[in-house]
Amino acid sequence: MAELLTIARPYAEAAFRMARDSNTLGPWSDALSRLAQVAHNDAARDVLGNPRLSASQIGSLIADVAGALSPEQHNFVQLLARNERLSVLPEIVEHFEALKNAHEGVLDAHIGSAYPLSDQQVAEVLATLEGKYGRKVKATVSVDPDLIGGISIRIGDEVIDTSVRGKLAQLADALMN
Repeated sequence: MAELLTIARPYAEAAFRMARDSNTLGPWSDALSRLAQVAHNDAARDVLGNPRLSASQIGSLIADVAGALSPEQHNFVQLLARNERLSVLPEIVEHFEALKNAHEGVLDAHIGSAYPLSDQQVAEVLATLEGKYGRKVKATVSVDPDLIGGISIRIGDEVIDTSVRGKLAQLADALMN
């Protein structure tokens, strides 16, 4: 995984600089996400490994399936195809989004909940986090039944665990010491 991020980093940074300089961070983010979904598809992986197709053909096929792309985005796909780097598109997206969030002053949070959260509950959690950190927070939410109850929030290296599983682990640690 670290190796893939190392390979993806220069491409993500180049895409970010191009998007930032042309004030098109949103469209680039959207295009890269679509491209990563296409490249991660099983059928696309078969195409990526097909020796009968040229890099240009593979790049064009991936770009066409991903939908509307700007000329710069299409050239970026062709560059990835020529360098046999289309398979690292998910890692490129991950690093691009981190650069975009840092540029925009946005924190990326992952909220895990034992049960599905309503939009209002997510909004309340985000408002609390934005108040705590003084920055806008963008969150992805997932359901993790192993939490038993409550939520667990990860922002970078920091974890805020108010889940029942977390409280039980704290209690067990206290009893062992």
